[in-house]
Amino acid sequence: MAETGRRQETPLLRDRARYLFDRTLARSTGALLGWLALGCLTLVVPVSALLVWTDPQAPPSVTGRLTAVWRTSAETLRLSGVTGAPLRMLLAAVLGLIALLCVSTVVGVITTGLGDRLAELRRGRSTVVEHGHTVVLGWSEQVFTVVAELFAARSGRARHVVTVLADRDSADMHTELTTRLGIADASRLVCRTGAPTDPEALALVNPGAARSVLVLPRDDSDAGVIRTLLALRALLGPRTGPRLVATVRDGRHLYAARLAAGPRSTVLEADRTAARLLVQSARQPGLPTALHDLLDFSGAEFHTVEVPGPADRPYEELALAFEEACVVGILRADGTPHLTPPPGTVPRPGDRLVMVAHDDHPGTATDCRAHIDATVLAPAVEQADGPMRTLVLGWNRRAPFVVEILRRTSRPGSVLDVVTDPDTGPPEAAAHLAHSDDSGRLRVSHHTGDPTCFATLRALDPSRYDSVIVLRDENPPAPSRPDDKTLLTLLMLKAHEEETGRRMHVVAELHDHRARLLAPLGAMSDAVVRGELTALLMTQISHDPALAAVFEEIFTARGGALALRCATDYIRPGLEASFATVTAAALARGQAAIGYRSNDPRADSKSPGIRLCPGQSERRVWKAQDEVLVLTPGHAITPTGDADPLSVPLTRRPHQDDAPAAELPHG
Repeated sequence: MAETGRRQETPLLRDRARYLFDRTLARSTGALLGWLALGCLTLVVPVSALLVWTDPQAPPSVTGRLTAVWRTSAETLRLSGVTGAPLRMLLAAVLGLIALLCVSTVVGVITTGLGDRLAELRRGRSTVVEHGHTVVLGWSEQVFTVVAELFAARSGRARHVVTVLADRDSADMHTELTTRLGIADASRLVCRTGAPTDPEALALVNPGAARSVLVLPRDDSDAGVIRTLLALRALLGPRTGPRLVATVRDGRHLYAARLAAGPRSTVLEADRTAARLLVQSARQPGLPTALHDLLDFSGAEFHTVEVPGPADRPYEELALAFEEACVVGILRADGTPHLTPPPGTVPRPGDRLVMVAHDDHPGTATDCRAHIDATVLAPAVEQADGPMRTLVLGWNRRAPFVVEILRRTSRPGSVLDVVTDPDTGPPEAAAHLAHSDDSGRLRVSHHTGDPTCFATLRALDPSRYDSVIVLRDENPPAPSRPDDKTLLTLLMLKAHEEETGRRMHVVAELHDHRARLLAPLGAMSDAVVRGELTALLMTQISHDPALAAVFEEIFTARGGALALRCATDYIRPGLEASFATVTAAALARGQAAIGYRSNDPRADSKSPGIRLCPGQSERRVWKAQDEVLVLTPGHAITPTGDADPLSVPLTRRPHQDDAPAAELPHG
């Protein structure tokens, strides 16, 4: 064994030679040139000698043949073929080396210059001469959603160009976008390198001739967005230019951003909008999928169209005037939306209809009231909302908004437990909110524990809650990715669900939409990708600026709310009826039906039974597990007396336990 070990420790000659070669190369450039010269001579001289010695016309003497070998080798290496005295041959070789060095230097300079020029041309420094194009300023994870939706929105129309300006290499941006999004016509995508906060760089994308400009939010702060808006203002003027759509993360900067953007702009608030979506999703399983289908351009979406004649038709008649559209309200001539108006509301001159349709031309108006079957309508039953138990795992800058919305909209007796990692320390906002509500409507408790630890979840027993909200980690330690901790938490929740045999409704906040494919979500769980909703809203508003007021009415604190309601609230279960019958039943309740979800296990997993804007004459058998997607009336009164759309019917599970959360292990 010892002898074998010594044999293995003794390096081979090949290993010694390779090691010596590597050490020599690492010394200097001269050593590298020496090895290169030695390698060339090793190859050229023997071959030249072989050519000379096999040549019938070669000199008979050895000296003559050696001279011929030198001449052949020198001509091969471009060192001149001068023969004669040794000094003369040496000078000729030196002259050849100098010539070789000079030529190589000239070739290198030319190659470098051409390469730099080609790289400069590839980076794209020319001014975009398009007209009616869309400009996207900045680079973030939302850029992929925005660009994809912009192409989808104009796919069936004339050639439309999307221009992206960011402080990155334009070739890399173009390659990444075309590869990841699968853009077939790459000429419709133009990328330019430059800082969006620099007016000179902004001039490259010609924003004055653009149809709309979208300013993407930054990951670090909102200062970059405001500087970009000021740069656009300096370049185009305060009251001229295209429609601007921008997003800020912090609501404290919303007013400043709107001042910088000017009157022809829409500025969204990302964090508060995401918090509302998280709360709505916690109360309405399946709502994120329905919202994504409603706001992207792959199917039906919101449109505004002219009111069809004759005049003086009430809203309830106009709501059933299109076969392939679902009317949800009226857009006044001054731009004020009036969603789900009361019966008898008549559009005024200049008003437009707000509808969900597959195209902005929904077809000729018709009367769909003939498809209504009043015999299958379910009686209107007043739904009593009960208290909710909600568990929040994790903490980030959207968590205070989530807690505040839950505090304002919860029914008396509701419970909210917030669990944060002990390494982050007790969040001051949660401690403040835990004592800010003395009315008894919502009891807020803060606990410390590691959500990725199975023992923590077992002690907490998340199956006792009506919904679980998993917030992503904003600052994960390197080399972790932003969604790693969220995925681990979801995996632990899935294991707890399998251990207890009780299904849980989990809403997970993700950073990257690609992580949605990895997330171990159950049948009743949803994933909300950070910034995806605001990216979809930005593209919708850039496509139709009139929708800005409509979305503000739907997604802000005093608008209507999208909700999934049980189909048996409208149609008696097990009976066949047209969608026009569902529309009429929703109208009778002051709502607008825009689609349905078939909770059939055989449904497509990518779009689990969601069908938007079906034909009014389409008939199907409505089952008890089916749900109808409706737009509910605005100004819903919360227990605080405030108007808020998030007060939607809540459903409690029979196994719910009202006991307080157990003490959590810190493992």
